[in-house]
Amino acid sequence: MSKRLIRFDWAVKKLLRNKANFVVLEGFLSELLFEDIKIEKILESEGNQETEQDKYNRVDILVQNAKNELVIVEIQNTYEIDYFHRMAYGASKALTENLSLGQSYSEIKKVISVNIVYFDLGQGKDYVYKGTTNFQGLHEHDLLQLSNKQKETFTKQNISDIFPEYYIIKVNQFNDVAKDTLDEWVYFLKNSEVKDSFKAKGLAEAKEVLDVMRLNQEQTYGYNRYLDYLHVKASEALSLKIQQEELMEKKVAEAKEKVRKDEKIEIVKNAISEGFENQIIARLTGLTIDQIEDLRNERKKS
Repeated sequence: MSKRLIRFDWAVKKLLRNKANFVVLEGFLSELLFEDIKIEKILESEGNQETEQDKYNRVDILVQNAKNELVIVEIQNTYEIDYFHRMAYGASKALTENLSLGQSYSEIKKVISVNIVYFDLGQGKDYVYKGTTNFQGLHEHDLLQLSNKQKETFTKQNISDIFPEYYIIKVNQFNDVAKDTLDEWVYFLKNSEVKDSFKAKGLAEAKEVLDVMRLNQEQTYGYNRYLDYLHVKASEALSLKIQQEELMEKKVAEAKEKVRKDEKIEIVKNAISEGFENQIIARLTGLTIDQIEDLRNERKKS
């Protein structure tokens, strides 16, 4: 039987920073990056220190893997129109914060930015996206490559291996049909549930580590507060969407009414030019005699 588990975002903030539980996060990253990931340590920066103002809305963790790469895992629950910009800033900040004074540029660490979002980010049909940096010739359309000496010196095969790498998982766009082990993780991210048939790395451990029944009283209270917050934010987002739709409907109705009014005024002006009497014009347009008379006076002044 499958069972409901603690949400991954809360677990990242409260449970998975414990070295004993690294196996869960390692499993997720291994399935996403298609390689065996081993987490060496959790790093601290301004980006992943909790503040009261940003206590629930976003969750991030910065880890260093066995290859000395930096992996940012960020989870965002509510809509941010400039989230792409924040991804770029976060990767750049992690890169510069981990280059010590006096080190050469060649010693910068590879940064992998993993972004789990619970809102519709950008436009696209897929639910998992990967972004890398390549340089293509404007004339020959070839990809710029590292020289043999650069490959030997930097132990990199491609230019894209130097620059930050980005992953985006649009959780709500997943259709709940798990076709592979990465899908099994996306299913868990969306539903906080692991089916008995799932084989993805780290999910078996997640079923144990993230069991709600394992939480102590203080953790249970904090987790329930977090769930309440997410419900409130979801309600606020829905209310804002409805308000925006109502405002748009009102604006459309006002625009249509203005068009109808302008059309009526044009009809009146033409009727006046043709010598129609006010009573006849009123029956044709629905305007009052006073309104028609005002238009007559405006026409005389002009």
